[in-house]
Amino acid sequence: MKLLRSMLSWCAAGAVAFAALGTSAAHAEDINFGIISTDTSAVLKQRWQPFIDDMNRQTGLSVKAFFATDYAGIIEAMRFNKVQIGYFGNASAMEAVDRSNGEVFAKVLYANGDAGYKSVLITNVNSPVKTLDDVFKHPKDLTLGWGDPNSTSGTLIPGYYLFAQHGMSVNASTFKTVLPSSHEANLLAVVNNKVDIATNNTIELATLKQKHPDKFAQVRVLWTSPLIPSDPLVWRKDLPAATKQKLLDFFTHYAKTDPKEKAVMANITGYAGFAASSDAQLLPIRQVALFQQKEKIAADTHLSDDDRKSQIAAIDAKIGALGAPAKP
Repeated sequence: MKLLRSMLSWCAAGAVAFAALGTSAAHAEDINFGIISTDTSAVLKQRWQPFIDDMNRQTGLSVKAFFATDYAGIIEAMRFNKVQIGYFGNASAMEAVDRSNGEVFAKVLYANGDAGYKSVLITNVNSPVKTLDDVFKHPKDLTLGWGDPNSTSGTLIPGYYLFAQHGMSVNASTFKTVLPSSHEANLLAVVNNKVDIATNNTIELATLKQKHPDKFAQVRVLWTSPLIPSDPLVWRKDLPAATKQKLLDFFTHYAKTDPKEKAVMANITGYAGFAASSDAQLLPIRQVALFQQKEKIAADTHLSDDDRKSQIAAIDAKIGALGAPAKP
């Protein structure tokens, strides 16, 4: 009888403990952190995991990294609530805000003090392409390493500020070949003479210069864009207010004084931390995207004059609603 009572007591205690664990698990906040595919998943994990580990410790949240093979994978994952927060470029953040119930809440800070970064067009230092004039004289002879369709510095900014300003659309009929890929892959393709020219950005070039100066010496910059606002962090609008506050506190205080945290940020891509932000930082990106739409419509020979005028008028109205237009 004593044994039975002892066993019953043990079972009761175990049930209470299990119930408590179940309650804790039920209230644990699981957050998936989406990270756009600027590089391979293995490299991104190596860069970001120490930061995510610190986030878990400091917020008490259960945060896991989520990688996809392209930018659209992160945008769609946020749309279906498989990702709750994400690191984006400005163009992909715009898509996440418009399509995935997203909201910009922070932006990265750069160790060199810059307020943003720039898109570049690059070639190999030994390439016969020496200037932009060489690019536009014979584009049909060139293979272009292009960015992800949702990349700010890889497609949107060079598409407008570089190619559209020269009356050129980027497609298979303009160049010998157009090869969309990640920033890292395009950079290595230029270094190894696998493409004639490629888009990229000043962040990737700075990282290459720091880690592989011999490879950096193989790169020639043909064109540099106006400043692009620093990369934003986006969360889903429907996250609980308390969770948002934990995340905002963590991001805006991280790496401000702690040397270990500063080292973690520097290893990601030369970042120094984060600052609070909002959807307002996407304004110039929205303007450029609308200008590109307008140019495509103006050049579309399949549209009637009336359709073309009405569609352009609709875009002009959207541009006007955003404020003063961006200038190249």
